[in-house]
Amino acid sequence: MRFPKRAAIGIGLALGAAIVAAGVVLFAGPKGGADPTDPTQVARGKVVHAEQCASCHGARLEGQPNWQSRKPDGRLPAPPHDASGHTWHHPDADLFKITKQGITAFAPPDYSSDMPAFGRSLSDADIWAVLAFIKSSWTEEIRRRHAAMSERSKK
Repeated sequence: MRFPKRAAIGIGLALGAAIVAAGVVLFAGPKGGADPTDPTQVARGKVVHAEQCASCHGARLEGQPNWQSRKPDGRLPAPPHDASGHTWHHPDADLFKITKQGITAFAPPDYSSDMPAFGRSLSDADIWAVLAFIKSSWTEEIRRRHAAMSERSKK
């Protein structure tokens, strides 16, 4: 019994499409997003934040004291991520990249910071979850403004 030529072509095309789709999913860059209205994502972000971020940025996202003044070593203290800080002034893509790659992704080569890159220790989903947790602490007005800015940055 011979396998019909049309069936073989159809299977080959389907396999090729599946390989292309898998490549897009695996290699297209950060996926997802931070949804401060998703209780599951926010809850995961709260746990990851407590484990990975709170030691510097505070359990209540309050940051370190005098976060806008350099320490004796020349580095800036960790900023707050609540509405009193400047986190919400940065689009989602930048916040994701800073968390994954560290501040050096945006700073000059000689810039020194205590902010580590979390790309090897946190999954993209965990990074987005932390950002969702952070955003969940912001007022609706700040979230609206941040969302608009994040959309504009995509263009």
